[in-house]
Amino acid sequence: MYGWIWRHLPGNAWVKALLSIMLTLAVVYVLFQYVFPWAEPLLPFNDVTVDNQ
Repeated sequence: MYGWIWRHLPGNAWVKALLSIMLTLAVVYVLFQYVFPWAEPLLPFNDVTVDNQ
């Protein structure tokens, strides 16, 4: 998959590296802004089993 992306990016190696970093940052931004907040209520991280004694 990464090889396919690398071959389809325009430019020389430096331009491809810069575009790869920008694409990675864009994916991370979308994940943190939209995907993770949407999925948080669906995950059981707040279901604790500690008794209040």
